[in-house]
Amino acid sequence: MLNPAVPGFYPDPSICRAGRTYYLACSSFEYFPGVPLFSSTDAEHWTPIGHVATRPGQLALEDVPTAGGVWAPTIRFHDDRFWLVVADAFGRGPLLFTADRAEGPWSDGIELHGVEGIDHDIAWDADGTCYITFSGLTLEGEQSGTHHGIQQVRMDTTTGHALEKPRSLWSGTGLKFPEAPHLYDVDGTWYLLIAEGGTGRGHSISIARADHPEGPFHGCPANPIYSHRSTNHPVQNTGHADLVRTDDGWRVVFLGTRPAGLTQAFAAMGRESFQSTLHWVDGWPVIDPITLTPDLPGTKAHTDFDEPLGVEWVSVRDAKRDWASLDTRLGWLVLQGSTPDTLGPAMDASHPHFLGRRQQHIRSRYAASIDAADGIGGLSIRYDELHHYDIEIQPDHDTGDYLVRARVRLAQVEQTWERRVPAGPTVLWITTTPVLTNGFDPHAMSCDTVRFGYGQGPDTTEIADVDGRYLTADTAAAFTGRVAGIYAATGTVAFDWFTYEGEHR
Repeated sequence: MLNPAVPGFYPDPSICRAGRTYYLACSSFEYFPGVPLFSSTDAEHWTPIGHVATRPGQLALEDVPTAGGVWAPTIRFHDDRFWLVVADAFGRGPLLFTADRAEGPWSDGIELHGVEGIDHDIAWDADGTCYITFSGLTLEGEQSGTHHGIQQVRMDTTTGHALEKPRSLWSGTGLKFPEAPHLYDVDGTWYLLIAEGGTGRGHSISIARADHPEGPFHGCPANPIYSHRSTNHPVQNTGHADLVRTDDGWRVVFLGTRPAGLTQAFAAMGRESFQSTLHWVDGWPVIDPITLTPDLPGTKAHTDFDEPLGVEWVSVRDAKRDWASLDTRLGWLVLQGSTPDTLGPAMDASHPHFLGRRQQHIRSRYAASIDAADGIGGLSIRYDELHHYDIEIQPDHDTGDYLVRARVRLAQVEQTWERRVPAGPTVLWITTTPVLTNGFDPHAMSCDTVRFGYGQGPDTTEIADVDGRYLTADTAAAFTGRVAGIYAATGTVAFDWFTYEGEHR
């Protein structure tokens, strides 16, 4: 199997089949559009097709904290329709979306009541009864953080109201954070697949079965049936799985990370999606081991801003994007900056208006041609508001030249480097290079080096290089991954083009 299935910050994969096509949905947290979707004709090679949430109002991301928003969707095809349940954490709450085509448009989403928690699953029995199964984690209120295990209700999908109080189903083998439940009818036997052990290094996949969707469920004697914990496998944190039946067997998708460094400690791209085959032994699924595909092709994506942005581009919490225009200046993308008094409570004044794409390769390069005559803006690799690496440019009206500034922001710590350049459109760039050393030294502990500079060809100039380990989930304490792109901090900033290049080694 091709691995990673979808590289970069695309966690919590859910899979379904409609006819001869397979569909994959992933979490997107505070980024918009929300709930990225992929399709495949072989349940192995995945092509992005869009998002579920593409309009204002479908999600309430405006004020969610870092790593809030879209958590763990479940996508299913039932009665000739697509159904997707998801938690808009700290926003609208549990939601149910429907569509006639996976490509959309999707409904506005109805709020689900009586299923307070995360990682919602949707399933139907032969009589058409709809079950919502979920992890009973309290997100807000006086008992915030309380976990009630895996729970289930019968649901009225028309009104969004549970038809009963939640019942406890089965919460695994006793490891922490039972979550990510998925319920399946496999040839008359009901299976409940969950994750447990936490979404970090203890992450694992466990399963139970019953004669009825309401249980009682009995765990597999081999639980957890899949985990890379306490191993040196290049993929760690494996869990949060979903299954689908194919013409030639079964497939499983799950999240994982690729931590690097001498102690295998830092995963630059956060949680990604992986896949494997599985077979059945004595009525229990056995997931086949995975290996990383050695010769995945790289990519070079050049955007001239002469047509609408592709599906890979995302913003932070903002569905309107009224600060971004492709019409103001022909062939340029013009971003309007902001001022501190207009920022939302979760925004950072360094780059409030940001458009970017996920880092999907361990070796990457971002570059853009920028006209900052009327503002301040540049390039950034972002984990969240408090953890980002930037290079920006601004005019110095006293001297007539421009100031290029590289900045590292790590929570309460900030460091900058500055250079002066001639006035006019300027190419800024950021690169990430994996640490490839066997030496026992502090440098070998990191995952990669991030470099900043300006210019191109023989005139390129590097300003600074910094340790990439501080821009990972292992230090930033977020569930997400690196997203790199362009921003305007203040005034008006125009971008002529943007290039992303990536290699997997």
